[in-house]
Amino acid sequence: MDSRITKTAAYFFSIGLILWLGGIILRAVISNELLQAGTLEFKPNINPNAERTIYSLIANASSVVLTGYLLTWISGVIFLITTTFSPKEHGWLLISAVLLYFFTPVEVYTFILDVKMMVLNFYGSNDLVEYRKLLIHRLSALSGVPFIAILCYLTILGCIIFQPLRRNREEIFDENGESENF
Repeated sequence: MDSRITKTAAYFFSIGLILWLGGIILRAVISNELLQAGTLEFKPNINPNAERTIYSLIANASSVVLTGYLLTWISGVIFLITTTFSPKEHGWLLISAVLLYFFTPVEVYTFILDVKMMVLNFYGSNDLVEYRKLLIHRLSALSGVPFIAILCYLTILGCIIFQPLRRNREEIFDENGESENF
């Protein structure tokens, strides 16, 4: 395949990954401004205007997360199709792909909740009760599986940087120059 396509896909994958993971962290920090530490209970005596502004920031961060995830997902597929890396020689790539695409159903479910928040922010009412319900439902969705997914995504970064399970060409052939069967 054309290496320009692979390099372009890798570039867009990197940009999407930065937007996506950065947006997740930003959204988590913003959401914690509403909640008491370590709980899913709202802080007492929050100014309604400040609370509404925080929900708007969460919705905007969610749009960045959604855009970054779609860019990462699509460019990742293109990269995997066009790359010359073999899963036998580059185990880190296989691990990363499995971790990324395994959690797609979880991301789709949480994105549905995020889109509801964005629609409520851009087209809905200013009813803070609806925002609170959506935020709590989003944070408690799937009993912590989204948090496990985030840990796996951070593991992908480690796999990309350190490239574990990578075999060199010299390791694939035995001392007679014959290829080992895997």
